[in-house]
Amino acid sequence: MAPGSLFTEIGVLRAKLAELEAELTRRSEETTSLERRFRALADSAPLMIWMSGPNAMCTYFNPAWLKLRGRSLEQELGNGWTEGLHPDDRDLGLEAYLKAFSARQPFRVEYRLRRSDGAFFWVEQNGVPRFEEDGAFAGFIGTAIDISERKRGLFTPNEESVRMVFALTERERQVLVLIAEGRSTKETAARLGISYKTADSHRSRILEKLGVHETASMVRYAIRAGLIEA
Repeated sequence: MAPGSLFTEIGVLRAKLAELEAELTRRSEETTSLERRFRALADSAPLMIWMSGPNAMCTYFNPAWLKLRGRSLEQELGNGWTEGLHPDDRDLGLEAYLKAFSARQPFRVEYRLRRSDGAFFWVEQNGVPRFEEDGAFAGFIGTAIDISERKRGLFTPNEESVRMVFALTERERQVLVLIAEGRSTKETAARLGISYKTADSHRSRILEKLGVHETASMVRYAIRAGLIEA
């Protein structure tokens, strides 16, 4: 082959490689742009949104999810979010997710999840599989909505109980919920990261503010105000 022809072919090959590199760069930039737009939309959405990777571990939770859970993104990532599942719903929730994950099929499941104040709320979680442009499985994306009111049916909080309970401080309401759910003062202190003495002091002030003298009456207030389920 003549030197001139060889140089010509090399030039053509280099040009094609440059075109391919430019195309790959363009696609990469488009993908990055789409991801940024999605994150911006998800971060501002009032709906709870989550994503997982091809290994079933969660890779993203939007601010709405994190706010309701009262936890950081780092705490929820991977399988950290499962720490908030109600013990009675843990197996059902995980089984529904993992079965759908294995089958690459959409799923819907209801379970109870612990929120920032320590109480459990009912969630309806929906998920659908994600795929890359080349068809490779990329994981799941889904939403979760609070359906506690639906679960309560026709329950209407007692106005007086609501007024009394919300006259308490936020910390006192947290203590009230945990004690009403059956936790001891010691367990409540550990859950909230405060001393036993402080938790007991909160408990005494709650009794005083509600005008009652025993735990059973505190529980009734929590139920009538809709803080916990009967």
